[in-house]
Amino acid sequence: MQRSSRMRSGWIKGSLLAFVVAAGLFYLGSIKREVRAHSERLRGARNNDSIRQKGMLMRMGEMEDHIDRLLALMEKMEKKELEKQENAAKKKEEEEEKKVVRKLYPNSYLFAKWGAGLSEEEQEEAEASFQSYGYNAFLSDRLPLNREIPDTRPPRCAEKKYPEDLPSLSVILIYLDEALSVIKRAVRSVIDRTPARLLKEIILVDDHSSDEDLKEKLDEYVYSVHEERPGLVKRVRHSERLGLTRARLSGWKAAAGDVVAILDAHVEVHVQWAEPLLARIKEDRTVMVTPVFDKVNYDDLALVPYVPAADAFDWAMWCMYESFRPEWYALKDQSLPGKSPSVMGIVVADRKFFGEIGSLDGGMKIYGGENVELGIRVWLCGGSIEVIPCSKIAHIERASKPYLRDLSEMVKRNALRVAEVWLDEYKHNVNIAWNIPFEDHGIDIGDVSERKALRERLNCKPFKWYLDHVYPLLDPLKDLLAYGVLINSLKPGLCIDQGPMPGNTPITYRCHPYSSQHCRYRTDGQLHVGGLKSQQ
Repeated sequence: MQRSSRMRSGWIKGSLLAFVVAAGLFYLGSIKREVRAHSERLRGARNNDSIRQKGMLMRMGEMEDHIDRLLALMEKMEKKELEKQENAAKKKEEEEEKKVVRKLYPNSYLFAKWGAGLSEEEQEEAEASFQSYGYNAFLSDRLPLNREIPDTRPPRCAEKKYPEDLPSLSVILIYLDEALSVIKRAVRSVIDRTPARLLKEIILVDDHSSDEDLKEKLDEYVYSVHEERPGLVKRVRHSERLGLTRARLSGWKAAAGDVVAILDAHVEVHVQWAEPLLARIKEDRTVMVTPVFDKVNYDDLALVPYVPAADAFDWAMWCMYESFRPEWYALKDQSLPGKSPSVMGIVVADRKFFGEIGSLDGGMKIYGGENVELGIRVWLCGGSIEVIPCSKIAHIERASKPYLRDLSEMVKRNALRVAEVWLDEYKHNVNIAWNIPFEDHGIDIGDVSERKALRERLNCKPFKWYLDHVYPLLDPLKDLLAYGVLINSLKPGLCIDQGPMPGNTPITYRCHPYSSQHCRYRTDGQLHVGGLKSQQ
């Protein structure tokens, strides 16, 4: 009610001001006409050469000039007031339109926190692209390709100096049906934030996308890049879908730089991201390095800074973050590299050493586990892995993956393949993590003879060495008596579940195949409910 009264009061005041201005303009105009008429009569008088008449004519001319200026000022005031009223009316109209727009997708993850004020047509467009890409491509299309992102590195990083003669870099961007604007922004950020003397090439690997935008329109963008940097961008297109691991292998095989950086295409690199990675590899070519990720929200595409942490995994071979070893924290310098059990999916390595140590396992299918396999193999076979806090990459966290809606079956298959080649007497921990039998589980992991021959040829260490020296936080599960699920005998549809997180108070819940109902009974009498994680 008060708001309505204020609006009426404002409208009355604005109308009154406009009336006063208009009346003033009319009055001044009539005065100006009278002055001009009198001036003309004086000029026509016979004795118009007298000093007295000349002085009067001059004063009337000055009066006319003053009136002209006053009229111009008042006309300007009137115009400004009219514009103000028009803008207020337009704003009110827009607000009224917003009030009546329905929320078409109240249960969509995209619109949980974003999208207020969108028209129904815009909501439909945004939701359709969200279902296609797993992030807000509608918003991405409306953001600058060279948008600024905050510098989230540890403060000491900005003070560091790097050698001029660093190795050359091939940046490999892998994609499958990615939004065009996201790929263009990734390319733009690499060009803008990598010294030209270091950036040898950008290789775009298309794992058989079906999106029409990634054909001619992407070609046109590459041509525009070549006007600035001739020949900088290479294209690798698969004639069939090969999966993430083999797409990364395609990019590595096409690369010519001293160092390869294998990235997703839904990233934006930070300022001075490349120099600390290249400097560390220049010091030791057997070190594989990875930057620290910052998360880009899938809905509003805002950046959420992440602190440096080790890239690790559980026995199911799902990736997760882990603390660095205590000695890293004892140094009290967050800008220093930290040892890491694995990589999170983005890897930077000496191109030739990457091949010498076996590159990636081409027998991995679609998605999942390939980065864990690489991490274990590098450590066991003569290399090491480090996270470089002074190198940061902003990475869109998708709501869904492009390869499969449910990746668990592929990750399970690939995890069993890793276990068979690398985990020795600990390989059955993967079966326990996935709650499947040790034998006759019916999952085809493919031929692993070539990978086992590679392990023997490289004279790799046993997996126990990895647990003792690289990842002691990973529980070896040595004291396990039984594993499986606990089903209520009176109500077989109910199982023991770990319950809501956080809290870890077990509950009964309808039975399902997920890890929150996996149970393990240990020799000390403890019953563990829920997924297997580290001992931290």
